[in-house]
Amino acid sequence: MKALQQSAYGPPLEVVALIDVDAPTPGPTEIVVEVEAAAMHLADLKFINGDPGFRWFEMPRTPGHEGLGRVVALGDQAKGFEIGDRAFLPVGAGTFCQKVAAKADDCTPAPEGDEIQLVLMSLNAMTAFILVNDISAPAKDEWIIQNGANSSCGRFVIAIAKKRGAKTVNIVRRPELIEELKAAGADAVIVDAGDPDATAALVKEATGGADIRCGFDCVASTGTVTIARCLRESGTVINYGFMTGKSSEMAFQDLFLKSITLQGMNMSSDRTAMERKAVLQDLANMTVAGELEAKIAGTYTLEQAQEAFAHQARTGANRQGKIIILPNG
Repeated sequence: MKALQQSAYGPPLEVVALIDVDAPTPGPTEIVVEVEAAAMHLADLKFINGDPGFRWFEMPRTPGHEGLGRVVALGDQAKGFEIGDRAFLPVGAGTFCQKVAAKADDCTPAPEGDEIQLVLMSLNAMTAFILVNDISAPAKDEWIIQNGANSSCGRFVIAIAKKRGAKTVNIVRRPELIEELKAAGADAVIVDAGDPDATAALVKEATGGADIRCGFDCVASTGTVTIARCLRESGTVINYGFMTGKSSEMAFQDLFLKSITLQGMNMSSDRTAMERKAVLQDLANMTVAGELEAKIAGTYTLEQAQEAFAHQARTGANRQGKIIILPNG
């Protein structure tokens, strides 16, 4: 079968190659999944480049953190799946290949539907769910603020908050996104003014002066300052990314005068493995029902992987959505 292999840390063109490898055979408790779709994320590029904080793996390795497909083989002790069933692979399974073997207990049944949308449920949609429901937990009609609102995670936040009955005010960098995000369910969309105080004034106007308790920051650097400036006293900024490639910043006036808290997040949450599987299936069902939808920038085969990496490296209007690998064509 075909698989991408990373041989070292460095530019994808130099360290990632398409190779032929033996197809996996399942261990006693494993299933083999023929991968229909694998999502490419910024983190995948960072793990290939070996950016600071992203040198976790021994080489060689197959990259790809997220994928789903059809079960094509079963170990004699594997439970919960039959041949032909659809399955979400566990995060970090190495999905940039045609087939993956994984423990059946670590996989989650996946519904019928658009694999290109469904493949984003394990990371981006789960992140949005954890941010809204596990960390922020807004009351009905309570406002949440976020930057990076045009990202797939940002769009999922809008939909999940709306389903909960909360409202979102969304910071973007381009005015052409305003009506697009409102059509997707955003209650308010503003263009970052480039100054925290000016942006906070726009947020106050857009929300009718709401006291906003919680904000989601995936930009970092001065993006964190801007979110903090928009919050009420004793509010909380939850950082879950650094699109700028820089560390989060907090201004003294927000820390000292407003007692703002900066909090991180990870994907573990306080839910058990079974509860997380149930959430994943709920998110998948929302996608099938058309309640969750990400923008897709492009789909690529394994043979086109270098084009996919180059596309993923673009930002903003130059990328316009998620990159999806279709390992089997």
